[in-house]
Amino acid sequence: MLDFAIFAVTFLLALVAAVLYLYPASRQAAGIPGITPTEEKDGNLPDIVNSGSLHEFLVNLHERYGPVVSFWFGRRLVVSLGTVEVLKQHINPNKTSDPFETMLKSLLRYQSGGANVGENHMRKKLYESGVTHSLQSNFALLLKVWSEIGKGFLDGSLDKSTTRKKQYEDALMQLESILKKIIKERKGKNFSQHIFIDSLVQGNLNDQQILEDSMIFSLASCIITAKLCTWAICFLTTSEEVQKKLYEEIDHVFGKDPITPEKIEQLRYCRHVLCETVRTAKLTPVSARLQGIEGKIDKFIIPKETLVLYALGVILQDPSTWPSPHKFDPDRFDDESMMKTFSLLGFSGMQECPELRFAYMVATVLLSVLVRRLHLLSVEGQLIETKYELVTSSKEETWITVSKRY
Repeated sequence: MLDFAIFAVTFLLALVAAVLYLYPASRQAAGIPGITPTEEKDGNLPDIVNSGSLHEFLVNLHERYGPVVSFWFGRRLVVSLGTVEVLKQHINPNKTSDPFETMLKSLLRYQSGGANVGENHMRKKLYESGVTHSLQSNFALLLKVWSEIGKGFLDGSLDKSTTRKKQYEDALMQLESILKKIIKERKGKNFSQHIFIDSLVQGNLNDQQILEDSMIFSLASCIITAKLCTWAICFLTTSEEVQKKLYEEIDHVFGKDPITPEKIEQLRYCRHVLCETVRTAKLTPVSARLQGIEGKIDKFIIPKETLVLYALGVILQDPSTWPSPHKFDPDRFDDESMMKTFSLLGFSGMQECPELRFAYMVATVLLSVLVRRLHLLSVEGQLIETKYELVTSSKEETWITVSKRY
């Protein structure tokens, strides 16, 4: 059997592993097109490893078998959806739960409790309130923790090396210690500056739940924000026309005045630039839902407690939905139907996750500062290779050059 650490060639597999460990699924394939297990115990894990990432494996699988496909993760059935049309069928009528929080809790070694719908809705509102009223700034430590999580599950060194395991646990303890101190200081007091933890404290959650939610939000928002900013700057260097149009909007809205939250809301084209960055970069290439009850997509039956993957990286490059899908073109979001589709995928509107809302705000401020003062230019001959993990990034450092606007 393949070593457990090897199949974690991509951090995305940790998401799948955590959910399938916590929620056993059916062996019944239910007639869904796809591939049979390559190995009895590992299922199609060798195929995923050979593809280079779960995203690249799904791209090939959907090209071969269509919008609804199946494969085997170990001895358990996994179903993947690869078009907007089948995604629409699954989102509304099928009761499902989002395993992203479950996955992170598993990696952080927290207990995963089965909260009811009302509690989950209440916590989502607290998240939204926290994002609206605050922006976290402790990026260095957050990146350190995320780096230890990512490295450990990519190379298996958390289990193989006592040194790496200690580094990982020390990083978590350091961040937890800071958060616990902040929680204690903020309880029962009023401060002029509202931070994310205040919203959780005011929601009457217990200390452990506040700690866990703060850790999960901080880690997720940190990596999504960092990669969104990186890709946005990278894509702007490839299109002088887009950069010029963005500069004109920023100059029109702000002029010589300082950047304010109220005026940021007027940056419509900037938001389109960020949406197109998420789409072109395939920022989060895979998400998932756990099938709470037996469901149906077209003529296919999805057994209860099956993990259903949303192959977002496939969907975001589908030419039937996005004309010229590989072109970086923010103007495509002038079409309201494009924005509605984007919202359906969870990247905008009511379905937008709190971590992405945070990332959009930080990236907007960054671009407003940079583009007002600098021309962003690409480095001639630079080849950018993409690495598909939980959040998409470049395999190597990406360089740009700049020149002053004034």
